[in-house]
Amino acid sequence: MKKAIIALSALAVVSASAATLKLQVPSAQLSGTPVPIVLDNLDTYKGPQKEIQVPDGVSNIAKGKQVTSSDDFPMIGELTLVTDGNKDGAEGCYVEIMDGVQWVQIDLAKSSEIYAIAIWHFHSQERAYKDVVVQVSDDPNFKNDVKTVYNNDHDNSAKLGKGDQKAYIETNYGKLIDLSKTPVKGRYVRLYSNGSTTNGSNHYIEVEVFGK
Repeated sequence: MKKAIIALSALAVVSASAATLKLQVPSAQLSGTPVPIVLDNLDTYKGPQKEIQVPDGVSNIAKGKQVTSSDDFPMIGELTLVTDGNKDGAEGCYVEIMDGVQWVQIDLAKSSEIYAIAIWHFHSQERAYKDVVVQVSDDPNFKNDVKTVYNNDHDNSAKLGKGDQKAYIETNYGKLIDLSKTPVKGRYVRLYSNGSTTNGSNHYIEVEVFGK
């Protein structure tokens, strides 16, 4: 009986240490003329992202952190918008960088355990971004110990390896990459894309990294 009580107490501690992560989403702001979304590997789901369980104390550790990019001179906006906490889809709330395979990179300031990553590229028009690849590393140059946590590049056109995830339609719900069952550790998060089904430019409204 005493052993059973101890086991139940341990179970209670484990349960109490978990928290539900539910993304805080902005209002829908669709405008303009829709452009057909045609991709071979498209997931047509456009609803809310699922809730996941993460340890207590996990929070958005990317907010306010430094952002760099393969494009030093964005065409619209500033790189600081990627981690400023504003997920609004209007002009002035997103950064636009040049065509082709480009990346933005967040410096979390120290190596951290990461349980989820959420992305909002653009949501005032439904579109899908191509060759979205998300990687984590302790190397700022992403030459060593690189962990790929998401890849929807089905034909390896970005030359980062062939991915088995599907491209998705951008909405105000964003995209949640669930790492809760297999968290990864790293200081830097790099996100690639290669234009969208609307045009060749790459956009970012906000990126959240949930860790501790």
